[in-house]
Amino acid sequence: MKLQHNTILITGGTSGFGYEFASRLLALGNTVIITGRNQDRLDEVRVKLPGIHTFQSDVSDSEQITLLFKQVITQFPGLNMLINNAGEMRMISFHDTSIDLHNITREVEINLMGPIRMVQQFLPHLKKQKNAAILNVTSGIALMPFPLSPIYGATKSGLRSYTKSLRVQLKSTGVKVFELIAPGSTTPLNDKFAGIDGFDDKMLMAPAKLIDAAIKGLMKDQLEIYPGLAGVMRVMSRVAPAFLLSQTSKVGAQWIASKN
Repeated sequence: MKLQHNTILITGGTSGFGYEFASRLLALGNTVIITGRNQDRLDEVRVKLPGIHTFQSDVSDSEQITLLFKQVITQFPGLNMLINNAGEMRMISFHDTSIDLHNITREVEINLMGPIRMVQQFLPHLKKQKNAAILNVTSGIALMPFPLSPIYGATKSGLRSYTKSLRVQLKSTGVKVFELIAPGSTTPLNDKFAGIDGFDDKMLMAPAKLIDAAIKGLMKDQLEIYPGLAGVMRVMSRVAPAFLLSQTSKVGAQWIASKN
């Protein structure tokens, strides 16, 4: 895929992967639009990345997605690429009775329902474009359970399955469907794990390096992109899934036990 002269919408673009994508794609000569829930952080990105376009929007709210679509298509009718990046990751113990029935599924609304709704809303427009693409950002955790963040893992596994089905259904259209299977990275998403038993931040990949691999994969039409340790996790999830689960179960084991 050519990554110049596109009009690209990135959800969750104020930090982490979203910000790195925005910076790189803007530098390559694309029109880049980002969304975020916090207007102050969007304003900060506009200062850091002159030329970026921003919209305050929450992917967990279907009405805001509808409004976002109307605003974006009106101002940027040439939109031809959607990057579903917005996400949330929490440490959750099922022993914690303070988490109510609404709160327990918050990551489902953001990480899974958000991308599904975004695609459903923008797909008819994307299908009209000569060259179009959808990139869903999943995780190495989509390949295995991660007991410390069980809802996050479930959402990324679900998004991975959805992405594969979406690719099959769109094979006769001009819309390419990519998946970025991201390994752990030094982003705000992982800051909360600092000091947690069994968590090794030395295993985390620098966001800039990860997005560099993602950009190269997109240019090569690599529909599934596995940067860094994600490639190792892919193999291990096939040949030794029980061993992999035993290792991931060690992360936060003491923290989970403390909540019992």
